[in-house]
Amino acid sequence: MLCCCGRKNKNKLLLLSQCCGRYLDHFDTMPAPDAESLMRSRYSAFVLGRADYLQKTWLDTTCPADLSLEPNVKWLGLEVRAYRVLSETQAEVEFVALSRLKGQPTRLHELSRFVKANGRWFYVDGVLRKP
Repeated sequence: MLCCCGRKNKNKLLLLSQCCGRYLDHFDTMPAPDAESLMRSRYSAFVLGRADYLQKTWLDTTCPADLSLEPNVKWLGLEVRAYRVLSETQAEVEFVALSRLKGQPTRLHELSRFVKANGRWFYVDGVLRKP
């Protein structure tokens, strides 16, 4: 199975097991090495319905108590627009995620903030961008 995030190596799409799957399935022993990889793995978690992973990778002070995923969303693709390392413990990732809900196309354009704590990257929050 190809990875949901669309990451490529030498113009070839990576398998889920070579990409985000290793972070999703081995959270305790294999953290995402950088904020972009974490953001991509979180997108894959949305596609695969892995709310458990989303909660584990969300900074505890900003994570919602109840994280319910919309079951009828069909995720269509991810484009990483920018990845900025701000310091050793802070980074931003700008992305666009396309989806379809009840036949209606949706475009999510977000600038996400990440922090590194205890050797692991966490999603903090995001600012939605206008189309």
